[in-house]
Amino acid sequence: MKILLTGASGAMGQESLKAILAGERNFDLLLPVMDTDKDRTIMRPYVSIPKIQIVYGNLTDPAFVTELMKGIDLVIHIAAFVSPAADYDPIKAMQVNFGSMKNLVSAIYHWGQETATKLVSIGTVAQTGDRMPGLHWGRVGDPIKPSIFDYYAVSKVTAERYLIESGLSYWVSLRQTGMMGPAMASIRDAIIFHNCLDNVLEYVSDRDSGRMIAHLCQYEAAGSLAEDFWNHVYNIGGGESCRVSTYELFQAFYGGKLGFSNLDNVINPKLYATQNFHGHYYLDSDILENFLHFQSDSIDYFYSSLEKNVGWGIHAIRLINKLPGGQKLLGKIIQYQFKKIARTRFGTLRFIEDNLEPQIEAYWGNRDKWKSLPNKLSDMEHFTAWSTQQIIDHGYDESKSPEQLDLEDLRGAAVFRGGECLSSQMEKGNWSEKLHFRCAFGHEFTASPKLVLEAGHFCPLCESSSWNYGERAKREPFLAQVWSPHHDPSEVREYPKIVSEKDVE
Repeated sequence: MKILLTGASGAMGQESLKAILAGERNFDLLLPVMDTDKDRTIMRPYVSIPKIQIVYGNLTDPAFVTELMKGIDLVIHIAAFVSPAADYDPIKAMQVNFGSMKNLVSAIYHWGQETATKLVSIGTVAQTGDRMPGLHWGRVGDPIKPSIFDYYAVSKVTAERYLIESGLSYWVSLRQTGMMGPAMASIRDAIIFHNCLDNVLEYVSDRDSGRMIAHLCQYEAAGSLAEDFWNHVYNIGGGESCRVSTYELFQAFYGGKLGFSNLDNVINPKLYATQNFHGHYYLDSDILENFLHFQSDSIDYFYSSLEKNVGWGIHAIRLINKLPGGQKLLGKIIQYQFKKIARTRFGTLRFIEDNLEPQIEAYWGNRDKWKSLPNKLSDMEHFTAWSTQQIIDHGYDESKSPEQLDLEDLRGAAVFRGGECLSSQMEKGNWSEKLHFRCAFGHEFTASPKLVLEAGHFCPLCESSSWNYGERAKREPFLAQVWSPHHDPSEVREYPKIVSEKDVE
C-alpha cells in the first residue's frame, strides 16, 4: 500500500510521522514537502528511513501534484496555510488551501483512480465559527459560519465543499479543533485577543492528532478500518478532559502555574473580543474516537506546554509573585507586552484606537458594548452553565434511517434554510446525488444532500461572496439559530470577501 501524506514538516505532520514510525508500518510513505532550508532541515532525519520517500515541491503546482498521485492508495492531506499567517495573506490561504485540494482531486481523476484512491482532508472547527455561551455545544451539520475576517476558515469551507462534491468514491473531511502543544503555546500574535474570555474549545493535543493519523493509516493498510468510516465529515476533539473556557484556562495557567492570586494584574477584559471567534464543545467527538482510538491527553498537556514555553523563568515568576508588590510589577510588564501585540495590524486595541468600525462591530457588536466592558477581570460575570446543551436543529427528521431520506426531506430542509429545492425527483436514500436549489437571495445552485444536511453547507455564492450574517439570519431560520441569540437586529453590516475560490486558477 502506498500513502501520500502532505504537511509532514508541520506540527501535526511531524507528530503523525512520529506516531507512524513508532508502530507497525506495512505501507510506503510518500512525503511532498516545500523546498526550503527550514523544511529540508526538519525532514533530514527521515531521509534514510526505508519505505519513506521525500519529494520537494509545491502542492499549488498541478504538474507536481499529478506526478505525485500515480499509484497512490490513500492521501492524508494535512498541509495548509493556517492562522494567524493566513490573516496576513488571504490570497495565499485560498491558493494553498483550496488550490491544493483542487489539484489533488484533479490528479486522482487524471490517473483514473477516482474509484480507488481514498482522500482524507483536514478541515477546521473554524468553519462553524462563533458559538458563544448558550450555543457552545456543536456537531457536524450545524451551519457553516466562519467568523468575519477569518480567511483561513473561508478557504477551508471551499476546500471541503469541493471534496464532498468531487465525485470520488472514498473521501473524509476531519475538522481539526485547537491543537494544543508547543506550537500553540508559542503564538505571539494579535489572534490571542480574538479568543473571547467566555469562549470555549474542546482542544486536542498534537500527540493525539498524530496518533489519530497513524491509526488511520495502519487500520486502512491492515484492512480493519470500517467501510462506513468513508464519505463523512467528523469533528476532531480530545473529549471531555480537553474542554475548557478561555477564562478557566487563564485561571489554571496564570493562577495555578505562575502563582498570580489576582488575575486583575494580568488580564484586561478590554483587550479581548466578546464575539467573532471560533470554538465550541463537541456533541459528536466520540464518533471519530470510536473509529480511530486516539484520545489520550487532557488539557494538562497544554498547561505543561505553556510552562515549557516560559522556560527557566517560571521559577523566578513564582518567586516574585510571592513577594510584596511582586504581582503588580510582573502584571505591568505582562500587560505592557500584551498591549504591544494588541496594537499590531490585527490587534483589538488597534481596532479601537484607529476607529475601525467594521472590526469594532464584528468583534464587539458596537463601540458602546466595548466601552461597557469592565476594566477589571474580577468585575466580569462569567458564564458557568457549560454542561447545558442546546442542540441546533438541522431542519429534517434525523431519526429516519439515511436510506429513507427522500425529496420531501430535502424540500423541508431547503425551506428551513430560507430557500427551496427545485428538483422534481430524487432517488430515495441517495446522499450524493446533486439536486437543484434556490437560496433566500435568489441564487440557484446544485448540491448533494450530503453537503447540505450532513456538512451544513448551502448556497456557494452566499458562502464565498461576503459575510452577510445579519441579513441572512432574517431570512434563514437555520442560520438564525447560531446568530440571532447573540446579535442585535441592527447588526446587518455586510463584509465583502476579498478572495474566493474563483480567484484560484
